[in-house]
Amino acid sequence: MNKNARKAIIAGNWKMNKTRPEAKALLEAIKPLVANAEGNVEVIACVPFTNLETAITVTENSNIKIGAENVHFEKSGAYTGEISADMLTELGVAYVVIGHSERRQYFGETDETVNKRTVAALSAGLKPIVCVGELKWERECNITEEVIARQIKLDLWGISKEDVKNVVIAYEPVWAIGTGLTATPEQAEEVCAFIRAELAKLYDAETAEAVTIQYGGSMNAGNAAELLAKPNIDGGLIGGASLKAEDFNIIVQAAVNG
Repeated sequence: MNKNARKAIIAGNWKMNKTRPEAKALLEAIKPLVANAEGNVEVIACVPFTNLETAITVTENSNIKIGAENVHFEKSGAYTGEISADMLTELGVAYVVIGHSERRQYFGETDETVNKRTVAALSAGLKPIVCVGELKWERECNITEEVIARQIKLDLWGISKEDVKNVVIAYEPVWAIGTGLTATPEQAEEVCAFIRAELAKLYDAETAEAVTIQYGGSMNAGNAAELLAKPNIDGGLIGGASLKAEDFNIIVQAAVNG
């Protein structure tokens, strides 16, 4: 991390977990543990839509920001089951995960729809966490950089230099999500550094240095400190470990102390 240049961001991605009472209990447990994370470290809980209002109420006057796990790209209309960016901002949501590999894999999201969602989120004042990453087969074929470069260019298409500074990029090697596998710190750093270099090509070096790049492939309490010690890994998008207050706190403290 380089907390002098940009924020370290630890974001829990709860996925499809927790009822409202369970969400309240988990956030109440997390709040005092992470209360020391201030300034250059931001703590976020990205929760299911049904938990958003509960989460915002529970975390009021705390240092925890609340994020959603998806957003539609239209402002309103005949899109049964979808949620607009304006609906999220009206609730008090600050961040939104866009283009997670599970959304791409199971629900047909493409780089085009990721781009549309990102533009809509920024227009509504949300900070998007845009996910990119390669499949195991793509890594084995040695085309990781080609895959990531394509995603970055398409997902950020038409987004200005000023707006991209409000985008968080999460590098999630698809082969390391929910599999128990984790990229080595060296592998994760290599790709995060590549993402920053691509941002410098698309914008400029100063802009690239300002963008927070997370690692999101099974970061946990045991490997967080080593991953976060790398200069281009500015935080984590945390899955399973974000559902356990103590484990999530260990990751947050690794960012605070890093």
